[in-house]
Amino acid sequence: MIIYSRNRRLRTNASIRSLVQETVLTVNDFVMPIFVMEGENKEEPIPSMPGIYRRSVDLTVKECKELFSLGVKAVNLYMKVSGNLKDNTGKEAWNKNGLMQNTIKAIKDAVPEMVVMPDVALDPYSIYGHDGIITNGKVDNDATNEALVKMSVSHAEAGADIVAPSDMMDGRVAAIRTGLEESGYTDVGILSYAAKYASSFYGPFRSALDSAPKENVDIPKDKKTYQMDFHNAREAMDEVMKDVSEGADIIMIKPGLPYLDIVSQVRAQIDLPIAVYNVSGEYAMLKAAAQNGWLDNDKAIIESLTCIKRAGADMIFTYAAKEAAMLLNN
Repeated sequence: MIIYSRNRRLRTNASIRSLVQETVLTVNDFVMPIFVMEGENKEEPIPSMPGIYRRSVDLTVKECKELFSLGVKAVNLYMKVSGNLKDNTGKEAWNKNGLMQNTIKAIKDAVPEMVVMPDVALDPYSIYGHDGIITNGKVDNDATNEALVKMSVSHAEAGADIVAPSDMMDGRVAAIRTGLEESGYTDVGILSYAAKYASSFYGPFRSALDSAPKENVDIPKDKKTYQMDFHNAREAMDEVMKDVSEGADIIMIKPGLPYLDIVSQVRAQIDLPIAVYNVSGEYAMLKAAAQNGWLDNDKAIIESLTCIKRAGADMIFTYAAKEAAMLLNN
């Protein structure tokens, strides 16, 4: 029997495979999430995320310089806020001299071309660990939106290029866009966490920031009243289209690897850039397997990130950004 069509012909050697390769992962695809803490010349490892640290502002700036030298041109900032600064209003989040604001300024002064994307959510600043203000035992959507606008404008004033609301409140993109426009920050973009699921893969992140919901008070014990139900797919498209109509410049899907079906569906429906978050649990699982010799660390990193891009991501938020950049550069 003559086989006229043989797919293996285009897999014969590495040169042929490179000619027909459909997806190319580059350093330009990465955004590095960074954890910042108070102090000077301080660095603390995060046990559940090997290779990731909380750093003081000075060491964060040093890290950003190194990242930029490797070709990683964007960072996503998270603050480890002191307990005495937390309350139910989140007012520390828009303190002009707060840790976030000082970090943004320091990075932009040291590495002006670095794209700085601060996280916009109240959970690091909340005594309850929720992404919003608690009123009568519930997360108050509209009061939270007012706080998020103040936070976003404060970040813009400090020099942020793009604000990244990760809270999942209804209508917050329109509110933030209005606040930025009215304050004269017309060039500051909004990267909206449009389809953010209530996922069990966030555990290491929450331990890094002490931002998990508190369980000893009469409030929701999880974030399922505002983050999405992981059983749902059509709802994700509804969330995405609402944020697009409200003025989002980039939309985020989070988590990443377990949700690539959502990424693919959204990619088929919108033309805006799509960001995908390769979250802390995904990173921790890979690292744990590699440390036990069950996976090849380097190959698994590149494969997993390539699969996220193949599904439709334009940019990938990943704790492996620095490591992947080194691998790709070499």
